[in-house]
Amino acid sequence: MKRSEQQIRDEITLREASLADARRELDAGELTKLQAATIEAREEVALRLAYEELGEATSEGTRRRPTRRRRRWVLLTGLGCFLIAVIVVLWSSLAVRQAGNSITGSVSLSQAQRVTQLLSEAEADVANRHVVAALIAYQEVLTLSPKNVAALTQTGWLDFSAGSSNTNPALVTLGIKNLRSAIAYAPRDPAPRLYYAIVAASTPGNRALAKSEFKVFLILKPSAAQLAIARPFLAGLGLSAS
Repeated sequence: MKRSEQQIRDEITLREASLADARRELDAGELTKLQAATIEAREEVALRLAYEELGEATSEGTRRRPTRRRRRWVLLTGLGCFLIAVIVVLWSSLAVRQAGNSITGSVSLSQAQRVTQLLSEAEADVANRHVVAALIAYQEVLTLSPKNVAALTQTGWLDFSAGSSNTNPALVTLGIKNLRSAIAYAPRDPAPRLYYAIVAASTPGNRALAKSEFKVFLILKPSAAQLAIARPFLAGLGLSAS
């Protein structure tokens, strides 16, 4: 049943209030960062959908509505990917803290220390949504250690998210390439596998690939935080986290 314009506006008001409450509770220590980010992701995606629906409800004519529906899907995919990146970065330190070591073990101690420092800075930048600064740091890591799995994973994810949000196929392709490289260098690391599985789940026509990658992810004994992030996607694909 199609909703009225007032019903949509009421939902927008409620979801904006929910966002404000979550941020206030985070500042007060009543929510963890992961809990707050999860709420924020859910509410902001729902808000984007509501605003799109509101635009349709207030527009005249129906000739261009199929185009709007397609645009709505693209916007949802891009926004969802970007917000998921904010959530995922909260647990990324689980991999990042050990990522100062090159996959080949050939970097010097000073290089390893610099890599660890850069990864920590990039992690903080992403958490604060300073995406450009984070990408610069990750690229510097890859200059020092081209096979660094954490940097490949995060760079791939951020590129894919940005490319999806801005409808930039070249950036999306680059992001996917880096994620595949991260998996190739660390096939038993659940972190890049999770990112790649979410990419597949977020891209129309890749349901079978998403299911396959999530099954491998589950076999790799992911952390509780990683499972929490994967759970909504697993449910959507008919898979169990247990």
